[in-house]
Amino acid sequence: MVDEIKARVQELLASGKIKGFLGLREMHGQVGPYLFTDGSDLDGLVAGDRKSPGDSRYPLNRQLMMIAGHYPKETFGVLIRGCDERGLKTLFSSNQLIPEKVVPVGIACPQELADACECMKPFPDEYVAGEPGEGRPFGTVERIESLALDERFELWMAEFAKCIKCYGCRNICPMCYCRECTLESKDFVNIGSLPPESPIFHLTRAVHMAGRCIDCGLCNEACPAGIPVRTLYKKVADIVQQEFNLRPGYDSPNAEQSSSSLGEAARH
Repeated sequence: MVDEIKARVQELLASGKIKGFLGLREMHGQVGPYLFTDGSDLDGLVAGDRKSPGDSRYPLNRQLMMIAGHYPKETFGVLIRGCDERGLKTLFSSNQLIPEKVVPVGIACPQELADACECMKPFPDEYVAGEPGEGRPFGTVERIESLALDERFELWMAEFAKCIKCYGCRNICPMCYCRECTLESKDFVNIGSLPPESPIFHLTRAVHMAGRCIDCGLCNEACPAGIPVRTLYKKVADIVQQEFNLRPGYDSPNAEQSSSSLGEAARH
């Protein structure tokens, strides 16, 4: 997998099509994000950790927005999986990134990761490496919805009570790009209180994920309390798709119309 990625990145850098490539690099036994600018310096480039390719995941699109903001005239490549591509499409539509300034280099997620993520499309439209796994339904949402209403309420209130208000779910989210965060506004959330107001804190963020969540699952991974916030956002995404025929990052015949309707509804 890595050899195919390196070959593609070398080609892009050598041809001058990109100024740099935002990918993953292994250093001192750890895998982290890295901006490669020289085709001869790709020795540390990886697709994930050695045990399970694709396991080491970072919100590279979020970092790409920061880099693009500093170098608006340059074009950059970025390593993407299925969820990252959904993120790019959503960021393009919200004018956070310019499509002509981004060159995706795709990898397909293995079946093990697709199963763990319950990902409907664990691969981008085009990829240079990997064997694509099959999509999986949202089993966690179905399991919770099978409970009685009062049981669901008790379950979520118990989960929200675990929150330590670390903002990890927000800080790692590649779709959180607002300059001013509602979760830090005293008009919506009681600032400085611990634990945070329940359920206002989490419901406020869930509402802001409507029409935006790409279901990457990084929020779940970042939560030190193990709150299944991703399941909540999956349910919100189901509602948005049902009402507006829109699921962020997925092609829809009425996507443009649905996005407009969602924005109109939000304004009211």
